[in-house]
Amino acid sequence: MARRANRRIPIEASSGNVFADLGLPDAADLDTKVRLAVKINMMLAAQRLNQATAAARLDVSQPKISALKNYRLDGFSVERLMNFIAALGEDVRISFSPRKTAGSHGKIVVEGP
Repeated sequence: MARRANRRIPIEASSGNVFADLGLPDAADLDTKVRLAVKINMMLAAQRLNQATAAARLDVSQPKISALKNYRLDGFSVERLMNFIAALGEDVRISFSPRKTAGSHGKIVVEGP
């Protein structure tokens, strides 16, 4: 039986946005879209909507629901995803607060499950 070498792998703390950690452009937008899509997919599951019924409810094609369920979000804006949440029966609240650090960029935070 071969023994593995006991090597330490450096671990880097996450910023909270995996897309930013990977250096992807539009990281904040990608993170927001994924968090909204997670919420939508949870709502679709909780309401036991199949793709055809969900498509009719959200006024989109069934392939769009399939893309959403598989987190292929290129064809969706943040606004459209928020409208889906509202169409599925939950309120979407947008609030603003001062930045914590002077001179830093503000950030977008999606709260909730």
